[in-house]
Amino acid sequence: MSQPSTTAPAPPSRVSEAVHRRRWAILAVLMLSLLIVVLDNSILNVAVKTIAAPAPTGIGATQSELEWAINSYTLVFAGLLFTSGLLGDRLGRKKVLLFGLTVFGVGSALAAVSGSPAELIGYRAVMGFGAAFVMPATLAILMNVFERDEQPKAIGIWAGSVGLAIAIGPITGGILLEHFWWGSIFLVNVPVVLLALALMMWLVPDSKDPKPGRIDVPGVLLSVVGLVLLVYGIIRGGELASFTDATVLAPLLAGLAVLVGFVLYERRSDHPAIDMAYFRKPAFSAAVAAIALVFFALMGVTFFSAFYLQSVRGYSALESGLLILPLAVAQMVFAPRARLVVERFGARVVCTAGMLAVAVGLAAFTFFDASTPVWVLEIVFFLQGAGMAHIMPPVTVSVMQTLPREKAGSGSAINNTFRQVGGALGVAVLGSVLSTTYRGEIEGHLGALPPALRATAGESIEATLGVAEKLGPAGRSLVAPAQEAFLDAMHVTAIGSAAVALIGAVVVALFLPGRTPTAGGPAGADGPGSGGTAGPGDARRYGGGTAGPGDARRYGGGTPGPGDARRDGGGTAGPGAVGGGTPGPAGSRRSVPGPSAGAGESVRR
Repeated sequence: MSQPSTTAPAPPSRVSEAVHRRRWAILAVLMLSLLIVVLDNSILNVAVKTIAAPAPTGIGATQSELEWAINSYTLVFAGLLFTSGLLGDRLGRKKVLLFGLTVFGVGSALAAVSGSPAELIGYRAVMGFGAAFVMPATLAILMNVFERDEQPKAIGIWAGSVGLAIAIGPITGGILLEHFWWGSIFLVNVPVVLLALALMMWLVPDSKDPKPGRIDVPGVLLSVVGLVLLVYGIIRGGELASFTDATVLAPLLAGLAVLVGFVLYERRSDHPAIDMAYFRKPAFSAAVAAIALVFFALMGVTFFSAFYLQSVRGYSALESGLLILPLAVAQMVFAPRARLVVERFGARVVCTAGMLAVAVGLAAFTFFDASTPVWVLEIVFFLQGAGMAHIMPPVTVSVMQTLPREKAGSGSAINNTFRQVGGALGVAVLGSVLSTTYRGEIEGHLGALPPALRATAGESIEATLGVAEKLGPAGRSLVAPAQEAFLDAMHVTAIGSAAVALIGAVVVALFLPGRTPTAGGPAGADGPGSGGTAGPGDARRYGGGTAGPGDARRYGGGTPGPGDARRDGGGTAGPGAVGGGTPGPAGSRRSVPGPSAGAGESVRR
């Protein structure tokens, strides 16, 4: 028999024992960082009316200025997501995350003391700049502090924190606005940022790509320019409720052209910013498509549901926030457990079912009117949250585990870029559908208004109700038609949203990989829960039975074979076990690589 080679390839990188022990505390810090970024946008949505009020209550922002207070953040955030992920891989993800949080905190403090709408728009852009460095880094660090088998659980918890932000954002905003001035919705970020920075410097380890190669400067510039132009065109189209205007088509087409150029350049580059070959893998391309489609559908309905609850049903901002709690609760409950369902049925079945649940929830809005019982709303919101909880963790795992751990920043950036662009497109396109349909419905009821007010009153339900309020008793006759027109527009938009979610269901059903085989066999790769007898070189997890030579067993019992690496189980490790130094006959050591890898040696991935 030939002797084992002493020059075998080095084992893949593993998480150090010190980091492994505090991984859940690190995840909590990452969730805190993510929470504040997501929370900020949801808080701002309930404060727009207050900011629009004249000083000293607000700063007298116009409708257009309010839109750009939101959009300046989105534009900078989406444009820099991909670049920030690349920089994290190259410079260190912890460094990038600390930088992003610091910038976000400074921008928040400045936004809180804005003296004019122009200042607020500028400081919101600064906040978007910082947030672009936070979100990709949190997921990239997660991938580097958890081993592969625990990543689905960690990603589920990470995704659930988004649901938490959705829930507490409007509630927090409502409470702050009832007791403090409008700037408090931004100032509240500062102490949270300071706490997150302190915990991060103490707990979170740094990581980066050990062999990043040359930086792809042309690729980075093309990605930034292309994404900014594309997102600007989308935002502009939403503002005008039209995608045929020259000021919309020009940036849209230019952005698409630049991004096509980016793809062509990356395919030819010998040091690409992102390897386009990843998109040939169904697990990767179907997952990012699903992310974009589900956020397209969901962000659109989130946009009009706020108007439905406040303008049609008459709920306050705080009450509206409380009403969407079931959506957030469902995400927080089900997202961390989605991996268990995926292990049983496979990602394809679970994500398809999740997409269908979201589609059903969106379609339900076509039956809502001004007197729909609140408990029906709560069931629909809960269904949507449950659907999202069974989509985002599996597709995020699919994207992130397709790429090597060293490219976690790039993978996270791609994941978040598709989500952001999909969400912006959903708000713009579905918002345009809502606005166009509303105008068509309300125009026939505006004939009695002075000509100068007709155009303004027809822009949205908020504009119509605002004009009606100014007219006093003479304007009361506009309230009921405005609500009816909005409900008709909402029904049309809901059908469009549900159709997009159904397209997403088809995409994941056709292209997302199904259930991983779990049957044991020679030289196989058994999934969780498998039993039986493993063949040589088999990687077994959570299973029992008898291990073959070179078998890597975790959490299992039974009798180890030669070269067996055991974790968290009992028994005696055979020769060739993973460890640092020279393992004794009674066990193997974990986490510290040994001086050489023998044949049949297994490593913890």
